[in-house]
Formats: sequence, structure tokens, C-alpha cells
Amino acid sequence: MLTKRIVPCLDIKNGRTVKGVNFVDLRDAGDPVVLAKQYADLGADELVFLDIAATLENRRTMHDMVLKVAEQVNIPFTVGGGISSVEDVDDLLHCGADKVSINSSAVKRPELINELSDKFGSQCVVVAIDAKEVDGEWLVHLAGGTIPTEIKLFEWAKEVEQRGAGEILFTSMNHDGTKAGFANKALAKLSDLVNIPIIASGGAGNIQHFADTFKEGKADAALAASVFHFGEIPILELKEALKNKGIPVRI
Repeated sequence: MLTKRIVPCLDIKNGRTVKGVNFVDLRDAGDPVVLAKQYADLGADELVFLDIAATLENRRTMHDMVLKVAEQVNIPFTVGGGISSVEDVDDLLHCGADKVSINSSAVKRPELINELSDKFGSQCVVVAIDAKEVDGEWLVHLAGGTIPTEIKLFEWAKEVEQRGAGEILFTSMNHDGTKAGFANKALAKLSDLVNIPIIASGGAGNIQHFADTFKEGKADAALAASVFHFGEIPILELKEALKNKGIPVRI
């Protein structure tokens, strides 16, 4: 059985790691390069860096940060934010990223998924989907959750798989930062629908939430931010607890 992955997420704004609740009320959580090294040393399986304010003026900062992170860590890491072309991805991979995450750009031009998969391989392409449950329907949101669409989560997930995505990073906006648990019903439905790995995001608050998302949500990986950034759940302690619950993890 494949091991379940624990993935700290670092949201980057102006070169710093930040964390909010329901995508707002951001507070500083530290230097991303320092945090990345700490997480790699403490047993994280992978890292995700998302430039949540990906404007042209800080794009260069992201490249510099990727170079520095690549020098410090020996685990795979994914970079997302403002990626809209093959050239963007080529640059980031040359800086040392292992995978890229695309979100709004994929919705606006779905062919981008095919282009990236054809050029770099599906294992490199993570499609991030931010969705919110509205009147019982999960709808995709863009631009860091600020722009609602009429696109349905499950239909979009199936399409991104067919276009060559290697993984889906699903963030429930309803659960983000609440520490009330992951969106396990939606995650389980996603897992049953597609054949590529699903990374659960949004809602981690305690160790049991991770166990639940692997068992009930059928997630392949669990991503979290504040519980790791602020020392609430040590990664090794989390993995030991998951192992004791019969969940396969790498220790």
C-alpha cells in the first residue's frame, strides 16, 4: 500500500509565509526558506509553496526563493501562483522545483494542462482546485478564492485528469483555517471519481482530522499550514500517531 503523505503548505506574500482563515485575515508565519528546511528535517514528505499574491513585481522574489529552498531541502516541493505558460514552468523547474501547481490559469485556459503534461510529464502537474459548497453544490473559485464561478468541482476534477494532471490539490474554502476537520465527504467522492492522487487541504486542527481524511476522505496526502507553522502538531508525532492507527506513513 502506498504511504500517505504529510505536506506542509507555505502561502507566500511579499517573500514571507502567511496564514489566514477562510482565505482572509493573514498573519506572518516566518521565513519560507527557514521553514522549508525545518519541515524537511522534521519528516515532511513534500512541501507546497503558493504565491498567493502573484503579481509581476514579486514574481522574481518567488524564483529567488525557489532557488534557496532547492539548496536547503531534499524532499519534493511544488510551487504555485501566477503560472500561466510552459515558459513559467520551465523557469521554476530550472530553479529547482519538482512540481508546479496551477489553478486560475487552468480554468481560464484548460489547454494549459495538456501543454504542461505533454512537455514535462503528468507527474509534474498539480491542478489546485479551490471550491466552496454553496447551497449543496461545490463550486470552483479563482484568484485565491475571490472570484466565484459556476464550474462544478467534480466535473472540473474529471476534466483535469483527462487533460493530463498528475494530482489534484483540493482546498475546501468552507473548511480553510477553521481547524474543524477536512471536507471528507467531498474528498471521498473525488477519490472515487478520479484515478490520480488527491491532496486534501483546508481544515486540519488535530491529529484525528488527519486520520479521518485518510480513512473517510480516502485522501492520498494531507496538506496543512497553521498547525505546523505555529507548532501545534509536530510532524513526527503526527506520523507516529497515524502509524499507530494503522495508516501507512513514512517515518
